[in-house]
Amino acid sequence: MTKTTRIELTTTIAAPVQVCFDLSRSIDLHLDSLGHTGERVVAGRTSGLIELGEEVTWRARHFGCSHEHQARITAFDSPRHFRDSMVKGRFRHFEHDHFFAPIEQGTQMRDVLEFASPCGAIGRLIDRLVLKRYLTRLLQRRNAVIRAAAQAIQGKPRG
Repeated sequence: MTKTTRIELTTTIAAPVQVCFDLSRSIDLHLDSLGHTGERVVAGRTSGLIELGEEVTWRARHFGCSHEHQARITAFDSPRHFRDSMVKGRFRHFEHDHFFAPIEQGTQMRDVLEFASPCGAIGRLIDRLVLKRYLTRLLQRRNAVIRAAAQAIQGKPRG
């Protein structure tokens, strides 16, 4: 069994669950949210809303190096949950679960990301000391873009 590092984030969005669910699986919004990394699609689904069984291959620059990450949607329960799982990439293991629940203020969006780098103990050390913080910041940035887009659709103030 691969030892993984886990990140859990919760984001409250003043918009309906379906809006948040769809924006979270939007290829176009994903590209907008990670534009600072030069992220682009190089294979698979290139735009629109990704569905169960579909794949996308991303190419981006992280830590000064070009990386490719191929992911497939391996679980899908609209509008409550979907999972993207790495098919091919630099990680030994990478699964990102996206959960959505209605709350009084709109939607509670919860991310659970489990990942593991190769290289055994050295990889686990890098995961804890560097990658966990880096990936947490990427998710926070992405969630802020999703929140802003969802609340703009609903005519709510951003924030």
